[in-house]
Amino acid sequence: MTYLWIKSFHVLFVIAWMATVFYLPRILVNIAEADGETAVRARLLLMGRRLYKFGHNMFGIAFLFGLVLWQGWRVFPATLPNVAAGMHWIDAKLGLVAILLAYFILVGRMLKRCEKGGALPSAKALRWLNELPVLLLLGVIFLVLAKPF
Repeated sequence: MTYLWIKSFHVLFVIAWMATVFYLPRILVNIAEADGETAVRARLLLMGRRLYKFGHNMFGIAFLFGLVLWQGWRVFPATLPNVAAGMHWIDAKLGLVAILLAYFILVGRMLKRCEKGGALPSAKALRWLNELPVLLLLGVIFLVLAKPF
């Protein structure tokens, strides 16, 4: 039962983090399209900064619960199962999660650069960039459900 609670919390915080991963680039699109509207731009930058901080917190908590699911059996062998014993789907999943984290950090740096007066890519380029995490998340979901190798 403990395992299911830990897994439930992990999924909850992953969902919260992925919401920020999906929405932060949309805020950048809106900033890129806020031609000369300083009040709108300032509000979007504030929203982006708060969302980025929230996303970091959600990732950190999701990471901790995921770490317990992955390696907790070493500390609590009677309570937690070894979910990846001899299987390599977890390696691929963690690789995709690392790419998602790098993407999130890249988008956060774009936001910070924009706050300092730097230029953003075009709104069209940002829209295309916004599609990447959907494909990565699909890969993560497939690996977790199918455990193909």
